[in-house]
Amino acid sequence: MFNKILIANRGEIAVRVIRACREMGIQTVAVYSEVDREALHVQMADEAVCIGPGKAQGSYLNMENIISATVLTGAQAIHPGFGFLSENSKFAQMCEECNITFIGPDGETIENMGNKSKAREMMMEAGVPVIPGTEGSIDTAADALKEADRIGYPVMVKASAGGGGRGIRIVRTKEELKKAFETAKTEAKVAFGDDTMYMEKFIEKPRHIEFQILGDANGNVIHLGERDCSIQRRNQKVLEEAPSPVMTEELRKKMGEVAVKAAKSVNYKSAGTIEFLVDKNFDFYFMEMNTRIQVEHPITEMITGIDLIKEQIKIAAGEALEFSQEDIKLQGHAIECRINAENPKKGFMPSPGTITMEHLPGGSGVRIDSSIYQGYKIPPTYDSMVAKLIVHGKDRADAISKMKRALGEFIVDGIDTNIEFQHKILFNNSFQEGNYDTGFIQSNENTLF
Repeated sequence: MFNKILIANRGEIAVRVIRACREMGIQTVAVYSEVDREALHVQMADEAVCIGPGKAQGSYLNMENIISATVLTGAQAIHPGFGFLSENSKFAQMCEECNITFIGPDGETIENMGNKSKAREMMMEAGVPVIPGTEGSIDTAADALKEADRIGYPVMVKASAGGGGRGIRIVRTKEELKKAFETAKTEAKVAFGDDTMYMEKFIEKPRHIEFQILGDANGNVIHLGERDCSIQRRNQKVLEEAPSPVMTEELRKKMGEVAVKAAKSVNYKSAGTIEFLVDKNFDFYFMEMNTRIQVEHPITEMITGIDLIKEQIKIAAGEALEFSQEDIKLQGHAIECRINAENPKKGFMPSPGTITMEHLPGGSGVRIDSSIYQGYKIPPTYDSMVAKLIVHGKDRADAISKMKRALGEFIVDGIDTNIEFQHKILFNNSFQEGNYDTGFIQSNENTLF
C-alpha cells in the first residue's frame, strides 16, 4: 500500500480523497493554485504545494508542475479526482513514465473510452447495444446531412472528446443541421482542442441511468447497481438517486451484465461508470464510459456500504477485489443534490463571493461532501459546485422526506445558491412519483423558477 498520495484536484473531491487516505493511514499532499491558498483541502492535507496561478491551465491542468510536486514530496501515487486531468490519457502515461502510480485506468483505456466515436466502435465489437449512429467520425456538414438522412431525424451531433454538455446539439430538421454541426464543432475545438464529431439518433424523453463498476488487475469486474441521473440542466446533472425508481430486478440484472461485459472488453481496472440511455420501452443503449470517480459516487456508497475511493486506491496498489457480484446488496434509497454557487432566477448565473454564515444539515442518514466554511471566499475561477448533500433512507419516500428536511436546514449566506431550486424539485409531483426523464427541468420551468 502507498505511504503517500498526492491529490491533483481541489474542492470537495480533494477533501473526500484526503479523508479516505487518512482512514487508511496514508499521508496526503494537496496541490493548490494561488487563489486556493485558503482552501479547506490545503488545510486538511499533511503537506501542500502551490502549483501555479488561479487559471486552471497554469495550475490544476499543469502536468509538469503536478509531477514535479509529486517527486518533490516523495508521493508514490496521484489521485486525480474528477474533472481537470482525471481523464487525460497523456497525464496517465506521464505518471507511468515517471514511475508514479496513476489512481485510475491506464492511459490507453482512458484514450479509447474518452474518444466517444472510438468507444462506440469498441462497444459494438463487444456486442454492447449502442444508440444508432455513425460508425466513425464525421468531418463536414455535407457528411452530417448524409448520415442524418440515413439515421433519421431527430439526431444528436456530438463532440468525440466531449463532456459536461459541451459540443452537443439536438437537430430535428435538415434545415437546422448545417449551422448546428458547425457551431458544435467550433465549441468542441475551443473546449477540448479537438473538433472531431460524430452523430447519434436522438432518443426522445430518455432516462439517463449509469452503472457503477469496479475492476481489478486480476480481471475481476463487478457492478454496484445503478444511479438515475435524469434530472439535468443542459446535459449537466443536478440531482441523482440510487436505485432508479423505474428499475426492476430483471432490468438491473440485464443492464448490470452488459455493464460488466463492456468493462471487461477494455480490461478495465479501477472505479468507472457505464452510462446508458433508457427509452420509454425500457430498451437501453450504451452512451459513454467515464474512466474516473463520478461526482455522484456517494449515493452508491450509501446503498452498498462500499467506499469507492478506498477501493480505487486498493486496486491501484494491486490488491484484488474483496467481494464478488453475489456479495453486493442494495440497501434502502439514496439521493444527492448538487449545491452550486449560482442564481437559478438569473439564468443560473455563477455567484462567487465570501460565505458570511453557514449551517450544514445533519441527523440520521444525512451526509455532506463539501469544502466550504464560514469566511471562505469562493473564487470565480472554477466550477460553481460547492457542496453535495446526500441522504439515505429505508426507501424512496423516506429518502425524499429526509432530503426535504435537510435542504430546509442548509443555510449559506453571502452568496446565491440553488438550494431553493433543489427544494422545488423535491416537491414536484412528477419527481415524487418517479415519473421523469432528461427533459424534466425544461418541461417544469413554470413551477421550478
